[in-house]
Amino acid sequence: MIHNPHLPSQAHGDHGRVKNYVDGEFIDSESPRQQEITNPATRTTLGYVPLSTSSEVEQAISAAQDAFEEWRETPPNLRVQPLFRLKTLLEEHYDEIARILVQEHGKVIDEARGSVRRTIDNIEFACGIPSLLMGDTLEDGAAFGIDEEVIRQPMGVFAAVAPFNFPAMVPFWFWPTAVACGNTFLVKPSEQVPLTQERLFQLIDDAGFPPGVVNMVNGDKEAVDAILSDPRIQGVSFVGSSVVARYIYHNAARRGKRVQCQGAAKNFLTIMPDANLDAAIPNLISSFFGNSGQRCLAGSVLVAVGGVADELVERFVDAASRLKLGYGLDESVHMGPLAAERHYDRVLRMIGKGVAEGARLLLDGRHPQVPGYQDGFFVGPTVFDHVTPDMSLAQEEIFGPVASVIRVADLDQAIDLANFSRYGNASSIYTASGKAAREYKYRVQAGNIGINLGVAAPMAYFPFGGFKDSFYGDLHGQGKDGVNFFTERKVVITRWL
Repeated sequence: MIHNPHLPSQAHGDHGRVKNYVDGEFIDSESPRQQEITNPATRTTLGYVPLSTSSEVEQAISAAQDAFEEWRETPPNLRVQPLFRLKTLLEEHYDEIARILVQEHGKVIDEARGSVRRTIDNIEFACGIPSLLMGDTLEDGAAFGIDEEVIRQPMGVFAAVAPFNFPAMVPFWFWPTAVACGNTFLVKPSEQVPLTQERLFQLIDDAGFPPGVVNMVNGDKEAVDAILSDPRIQGVSFVGSSVVARYIYHNAARRGKRVQCQGAAKNFLTIMPDANLDAAIPNLISSFFGNSGQRCLAGSVLVAVGGVADELVERFVDAASRLKLGYGLDESVHMGPLAAERHYDRVLRMIGKGVAEGARLLLDGRHPQVPGYQDGFFVGPTVFDHVTPDMSLAQEEIFGPVASVIRVADLDQAIDLANFSRYGNASSIYTASGKAAREYKYRVQAGNIGINLGVAAPMAYFPFGGFKDSFYGDLHGQGKDGVNFFTERKVVITRWL
């Protein structure tokens, strides 16, 4: 077990205060308000984050607006050169970033490394933007000398409000594509986990973006409201709870801004009687308990179809009970703590609620013994059986390592169960039947479908889907949806006389 690790000096583990990054410079916030940054495994203080004022947000927006005209006139092949340099820097500092991420969030080191890899994937996608910005041309009426074309143009300043669960990756779903398209950008990291993003912005600074093209302001709701109300912001991207997603969507959209808001999830994973359990069980364990259940693509409800239920539950509980909890910098650990005390308290409340509502608790993860880390926000793998659709366990997002088993008779019942949820982020089926898989992906109302895999996470060149209360907006993050979101298409009809 690793004890008393130290953050790299660049991450301000000496109880320093995180800086904002505006117009190409790191600056101290003048706000008297600040929040402690805590290691969730040890409860030690890592530093402090300022809760910046609305005027400081406005200064960052002004810097981005001032930089926009020159940046939009920069040819796309030149705009991506700093991104190429940033990718190289991230490869060089790959493990350092992952270690900072573990210490402020609680992920285990392999999960943190995977998150950094996905961060790099989004930079790589944005580096190919010159070909993605190509428009369409038609000789509309050759006899009349008329040509028609569609061209893409950047729009101005965009902003992202980032979540706590993926401090490195999620902002990179948005800003690399936006700036490659010719826009300028403002990132508002989660005030709970700002250290990873601060270190990334040091690398962004080293990569040589012109001042004002990419900016970062730390803060809370005051900073978010300043982003939403400023008319110079053309669009807002968000990932987080559905409550906040709705708030951002309504307040930004009514002001004419583009909005893409990824909300909460309740993901149903269906196991058919013909599923290969030898392959499925390790994959299911990763889906439900990876990242300590703190991801919007995590498995939440295990839907056992027909006669597979007893063997599935027995093997699933056995595998879950063997997961090792601990500090994520220990390479042998499988699960880290929850990211903060309020998340820890909510998960414990939900487990208690499941017991009170009559679900059968097969594996109780409350108050586990984690030698050396008794003060950490740890909850072990928890499994309920005989959950019914009317229970809170089947309806509410828990965002923790809690699996709820619902037993159904056939595929139709499994699909109806998944579609009963007000959320529609992801859903998966485990089966050897192509017919069953095809019916599932066609009928289930979710934006990301997995077939024989439990975390249907799209690669950077595909959009990150979401239906119902899991998404507010029309164009999703990543891929061509991202290019469409960050550009305006203009139709040009020409006749030379």
